[in-house]
Amino acid sequence: MRLNHFRFDLPDELIARQPASDRRGSRLLDMDASGTIEHQTFADILDHIQAGDLLVFNNTKVIPARLYGKKETGGNVELLIERITGNQTALAHIRASKSPKSGAILLFDNGFSAYMLGRADDLFEIEFSAPLLSMLDEIGHMPLPPYIDREVTQEDKTRYQTVYADQPGAVAAPTAGLHFDDQLLTDIQAKGAELAFVTLHVGAGTFQPVRVENVADHKMHSEWLEVSELVCQQVKATKARGGKVFAVGTTSVRCLETAASAGEIGPYQGDTDIFIYPGYEFKVVDRLLTNFHLSESTLLMLVSAFAGYTPIIKAYEHAVAERYRFFSYGDAMLLTHNPEATKDVPND
Repeated sequence: MRLNHFRFDLPDELIARQPASDRRGSRLLDMDASGTIEHQTFADILDHIQAGDLLVFNNTKVIPARLYGKKETGGNVELLIERITGNQTALAHIRASKSPKSGAILLFDNGFSAYMLGRADDLFEIEFSAPLLSMLDEIGHMPLPPYIDREVTQEDKTRYQTVYADQPGAVAAPTAGLHFDDQLLTDIQAKGAELAFVTLHVGAGTFQPVRVENVADHKMHSEWLEVSELVCQQVKATKARGGKVFAVGTTSVRCLETAASAGEIGPYQGDTDIFIYPGYEFKVVDRLLTNFHLSESTLLMLVSAFAGYTPIIKAYEHAVAERYRFFSYGDAMLLTHNPEATKDVPND
């Protein structure tokens, strides 16, 4: 399976650089297990949810993880927090004319500073002069994805965040969840469906390109997640009553499938580097709500594994032709798991 199997051409103007006017204002491309496509609005998702179904959301909260400062020598430096490791410590990416060495001091606005502890592979271990979350709230900037090539605005502080986010730690939003507002969540429950919440702190690695030609050789970045015993009970009860498990976003998929890696879902807390690509057999998820993903990305591989490689490639071509809006602030897809998808593997 080669990387170029997952390549598609996307006109630049289809990259959504601004959110829709309201959260549920995007379009929804619905594709059933046969590959049949219908064009809807996001509010129509209610028509696909039945009493007894379960929707699983990732409740991670995006932190204002980008910091701008200076070295003691005066050079500019930019930090992107990758993972919080303690009250005042973190792993971070650093952009500077010359990488700071261990023992270096970095200076930020409002009298904050940071001490370079050392390297951890491609990341830097850093200790800050104050509790990190409060410092970021005061001087940090929201870390918009690299393809949203504009200045961060005040609107991004709320719109690049789900309405149910309550577990700080992500540096990228679980974007399928951006379409839900409080009223829609209430309407879903009014239909007799349940909500469940997992946590996966999305890292900047989600935007890193695949650099190997053979897909199976790719090494996934690790992200921290938690699936509680309550969520496991909700999943089992849903399956027992014949309901469908909806994963809201690929991060929810990665949570549920990691927790079920032994065959049956069970509580899980810790890192995951699960890599889902065509040929993978899903254990939990029945339906997947997701945005449109980057060409040659691991997320495009995941949705291809879920709904079938050939239907997904055709759906993406269709979405481009129909002028859907792509990526984090873009439109959504609702996919139905096709058990035959494990056989739909590109091999030419």
